[in-house]
Amino acid sequence: MSSFYNNTSARPGGSVNSGMYNSGGGRFGQQQQQSQPQQSEFSNNSNNMSQWQTPSSSTQQQTQYQQQPYGDESMSYGQPTSQQQQQHQSFGRSSFLAGMQQQGTQVASQLVADFATGNLTSEKIGEKLMDGIGKGFGGGIPGLEFVMGSLRSYFAVDNRYVKRKMVKVLFPFTNKHWHRIQMHGPETINYALPNSDENAPDLYVPVMSLITYCLLCALCYGTAGQFNPEVIASVTTWCFGTQIVEVALIRFGLYLMNTSIPFLDLFAYTGYKYLGLTINILFGILFGLFENWGRTGFYITFVWTASAASFFMLKTMSNTIPTQTASTGPTREMMVIGFAASQAVTMWFVSQTKFL
Repeated sequence: MSSFYNNTSARPGGSVNSGMYNSGGGRFGQQQQQSQPQQSEFSNNSNNMSQWQTPSSSTQQQTQYQQQPYGDESMSYGQPTSQQQQQHQSFGRSSFLAGMQQQGTQVASQLVADFATGNLTSEKIGEKLMDGIGKGFGGGIPGLEFVMGSLRSYFAVDNRYVKRKMVKVLFPFTNKHWHRIQMHGPETINYALPNSDENAPDLYVPVMSLITYCLLCALCYGTAGQFNPEVIASVTTWCFGTQIVEVALIRFGLYLMNTSIPFLDLFAYTGYKYLGLTINILFGILFGLFENWGRTGFYITFVWTASAASFFMLKTMSNTIPTQTASTGPTREMMVIGFAASQAVTMWFVSQTKFL
């Protein structure tokens, strides 16, 4: 018995236990040894269960993107809202451009058909141009109908008016009648439309003259072997930007005199110089058929057209600006002369003589 109690058993790991903890027999030590692998196996199983219950980050993202089309209406097939908005914006721009292109094609085809049948007139061109712009924008812009209604009166022209206006702009020195025809209304004084009054401002002649001038400039670049599709856009932008600055300065001068002229009227008056520029470059091209005579023909014609444009502006402004202005501002006569001189300056500024 003493040998039994004094008997020692070596446990795994080299530890020796004796006394009453060993009196329970070797069975207690064996049970502890057996319980350790079971606990480790249970811990491994628990770890596997936790891994099964907790998915990886990539799995969570895939599950989130798969569930979003059903749970969140603002997301579409896992795409963020910003991408969806960009898609809507690009679709809107493409549909707008497609509508404008379709309307432009229809207007051009109608004008070609009228030209082929001999029924093309200035009045039809103005009407079809305004209708095409209105339909192209689709009426989705607030205030578009008011703007289009205001522009229609500036395109109410006919062939008779266009011929008379061109002669008056190019040869204004012999003209004696500069007053506009007034139509008295119940409250305000209205003026006659361009097709009834040759002194009324219009935008048909300036717009068509600007387009013709830009095309002739492109022709000059092409004959010199320097044509680029951006030539037309750059010349148009240069002329239009110069005219905007000119109109802004004239408006400022009228503000100093405590008077005003409608904005579109000023655009029409300052746009008639494009007719003179078209004549200048046309003569430059014709004289350019002879050796080194292109610029000479341009400048000879420029002297006449610049003088005509300045005189036209002088007579128009002197009959448009009221005689009574602010006493503290600049004098009326000096401002009228300044407005007239600006026509010759801007004509020189936007002239294209590089390839003549």
